Amino acid sequence: VQLQAYGGGLVQPGGSLRLSCAASGSISSINVMAWFRQAAGNARELVAAITSTGSPNYGDSVKGRFTISRDNTKNQVYLQMNNLEPEDTAVYYCQADLWDRHMKYDFYWGQGTLVTVSS
Repeated sequence: VQLQAYGGGLVQPGGSLRLSCAASGSISSINVMAWFRQAAGNARELVAAITSTGSPNYGDSVKGRFTISRDNTKNQVYLQMNNLEPEDTAVYYCQADLWDRHMKYDFYWGQGTLVTVSS
């Protein structure tokens, strides 16, 4: 099982970016998919999570600005980030907890994609 995240880049304050993450491999079903981020010198923190039925949950710092969504047919999760602030600069990681086709349950992480918010 692999998670591949992409869509990061450099954006000016107030701008928008959309991150995507695709899960692939021997997957039976995916439970929660989530985005975390880690800024330099800081601990990794939850940005947003979404259940298999589409119920979202957000970190306080991104509420009202970020939107998480997923496509269960494609095993993908997305993060629409609007009104970006310099404080959003971080490496963003996707995560999924899932059952593989051998019915093993585990957590998987993507490789991270860098988001830089700067003028």
